[in-house]
Amino acid sequence: MAINTANVATGCIVAGALTVLFGTILVFVGPLIIDDQIVKNTVIDPKNDLSYTMWKDIPVPFYMSVYFFNVLNPKEILKGEKPMVEQKGPYVYRKRCQKDNITFHPNYTVSYKEYRRYFFEPSMSAGNESDVVTIPNMLVLGAAVMMENMPFAVRLMVSATFRTFNEGAFLTKTVGELMWGYDSKLVDFLNKYLPGTLPSSGKFGLFAEFNNSNTGLFNIFTGKDDIRKVHKVDSWNGLKKLTNWGTPQCNMINGTAGQMWPPFMTKESTLPFYSPDACRSMELVYQRPGEMKGIPLYRYVAPKTLFANGTDYAPNEGFCPCRQSGLLNVSSCRHNSPVFISHPHFYNADPVLLDFVQGLNPNEDEHGLFIDIHPQTGVPLNVSIRLQLNLYIKRVSGFIETGKISEVVMPMIWFEEKGYIDGPILNTFHTNLVVLPAVMEYMQFVFIGLGVLTIIVAGLMHRRLKASDKELVKGSHAHETQEKFIMNNSDK
Repeated sequence: MAINTANVATGCIVAGALTVLFGTILVFVGPLIIDDQIVKNTVIDPKNDLSYTMWKDIPVPFYMSVYFFNVLNPKEILKGEKPMVEQKGPYVYRKRCQKDNITFHPNYTVSYKEYRRYFFEPSMSAGNESDVVTIPNMLVLGAAVMMENMPFAVRLMVSATFRTFNEGAFLTKTVGELMWGYDSKLVDFLNKYLPGTLPSSGKFGLFAEFNNSNTGLFNIFTGKDDIRKVHKVDSWNGLKKLTNWGTPQCNMINGTAGQMWPPFMTKESTLPFYSPDACRSMELVYQRPGEMKGIPLYRYVAPKTLFANGTDYAPNEGFCPCRQSGLLNVSSCRHNSPVFISHPHFYNADPVLLDFVQGLNPNEDEHGLFIDIHPQTGVPLNVSIRLQLNLYIKRVSGFIETGKISEVVMPMIWFEEKGYIDGPILNTFHTNLVVLPAVMEYMQFVFIGLGVLTIIVAGLMHRRLKASDKELVKGSHAHETQEKFIMNNSDK
């Protein structure tokens, strides 16, 4: 019996040691297994059902909220007074994106075109598309600035053309017309006799060229040969670099297409991406850690240098001619019209811009853009991209329509594109990337703890067994002494 108990104790010690060893191995091997699974699931491959579907069809609902800056004093502006605006909106549109013409190439890249469509959501909006808004007339005021250095006679002639078609400095139309296009005899005239003058051959609207359109031909890396390159842009519309900016650095096509990033990000990582709509590459920087329904995330925001001018931030010199910091001149890719992009309400811009327009109140919560990203996989969990469209206006001699307008960068609209992972996708994401790794991490310590406990119990059993054996031997010796004493007395 004692022999069996000793064998059991010895076996438990061996089993405990093996359990501790297995737990210790898991401590080092477990993270490698998890990382390997992340690599396999983040590569762009049709075999990866969940991640490929998320990349291809973007099942997360995306919405675009549009806010108009309704001009309250158009007549006074023509007399040189400060513009007064009031924000109207949001007018919310559901955005549907779908990739098409997906083609995989031997050099570990995949090309595609992404098509987008917008659907008005009345229940989420503060008004209807029939609401009437007054904004600067881009055709008139934009053309005036563009033609400022042309012969005076030409300017007079173009001004007369505007008056012929009853086009003034300001435009009062419905939200739907301003968004997707409106009937204009001037637009019809330009499209017929001066084709190519306008960005679209159809109706003229602020978002007319965006609806039912694609963002160009992207060719990105699949990550099969190097996971650090996954989602990064190899070329756009056949271009490895742009041509519309003034320096090689500004013409670089950097980062991803702005939907996903390579995995294993750190706080030192940035989020570079190329935006066809902004005609340039941009880069967001780490702000803080966070959590979304139990999933850890990093929040990335736009640095103040993003739209800084060349004087305040030398690397941006190639985006000039510049005005105040906080404005990006996109005229070089917008038919030379004096259009500027900024953060809404001139957030993070030169404060002097706020002095020229009344009715703006910038703050980070409402007007700062951000991307919340899961650092292990590079998948965005919550996105809010907010940008503002502005028109540079001024009095131009020869154009009677400009009156005595003061030189000002006039906000027209700002929009927010937002979306977040939720529902079954979030649950699957949480299970695969939070629960399972946590279970594996806890199992490591369970095995180690169980092994140590087994060794301790077996050690105590072994010690008790040895003590028992000693008592047994001691008792045996006493019994033998007693027997000898009895035998000696009986002989006498």
